[in-house]
Amino acid sequence: MRRLTLTRRELWSLRVEKTIVLALLIQLFVAAFSSFLVGLVSMYSPGATQGAYTVEVGVAGNATDELAPVVAEGDARRVTRYADREAATRAFERGQVDALLLATERPNGRVVVDAVAPEGSFRTTLVVVQLKDALADFERQRRAELSHRLERQPLDLPPEAPANPYFGFTYTVLVPLLAFLPAFISGSIAADSLAEERERNTLDLLRVTPLSLPEIVDGKSLAFVAIAPAQAALWFAFLWANGTPVHNPLLVLVLVAAVTTVLVGAGQALALRVPNRRESQLLYSFGALLVFGGASLLPEPPQNAVAKLAVGSPSTSTYAVVAGSVVLAAGAYAFARRAARKVE
Repeated sequence: MRRLTLTRRELWSLRVEKTIVLALLIQLFVAAFSSFLVGLVSMYSPGATQGAYTVEVGVAGNATDELAPVVAEGDARRVTRYADREAATRAFERGQVDALLLATERPNGRVVVDAVAPEGSFRTTLVVVQLKDALADFERQRRAELSHRLERQPLDLPPEAPANPYFGFTYTVLVPLLAFLPAFISGSIAADSLAEERERNTLDLLRVTPLSLPEIVDGKSLAFVAIAPAQAALWFAFLWANGTPVHNPLLVLVLVAAVTTVLVGAGQALALRVPNRRESQLLYSFGALLVFGGASLLPEPPQNAVAKLAVGSPSTSTYAVVAGSVVLAAGAYAFARRAARKVE
């Protein structure tokens, strides 16, 4: 009998190790797309691709002489002038130019510009960015030319500081993604593991051991909760090694551990109530999406709290999000143990 008990404990240990290895493999596969995620900065800030693509802009209208030189100043823009709108439109429809700027100067000196861009595509994003830059330059020039009409002298704008286009993407997209992705996966695998145990009736073999069902659930929860902040800490270490420091790392990891505890506790409670793997996974996925979607409606969502902590500008509401997540984590743990006691 003693030999049987030892074997069952080993079986339980092997199952926990198996699920941990599975979680690591899934997240390692996701990590393989890190270069792709960083490449998404060109979509988040398309201006980062300036110089890699030249936009052909057609200009027409009675204000062409004023607008065309400003548009041509951009390194990523080339200008073609047209005698009238009809000729410019025909060239655009034939694909001879990427975009149109139809400029009309009114009697009061105001210039109205109609911009025409192609339908939605990646090229459209680049074209729109270049058009916005050109029109912003033209607006500044017109303001300077008409400044003599001002009755009051406006304040000077502060000098522009050089900004890194990767900064906003890293702290508002990449860091929250790397922080909460392990939490999602841990909750999913926790629900799947326990549902599989119940579906295949192997949970009864584990209950031969001196461990009670709540203790078995605690063991699984500890493994899945601990792995998420550990992986997030590794991600932050990699970012720091690449010159992107994450401020307040301990508070961020506390928030990650709390969110992971909520998801793992909810997933295991769901698996105890719904022992079918497919149904429990489907319910967990929809539930997790609803929870995070609902959290996005809060005055400060968890992903914003992670971004503010990581960038080093937390506020009172940020600390409130961390404290509230810890309280929810304690409630999720108690709820999962209560469900385990009912099943036992």
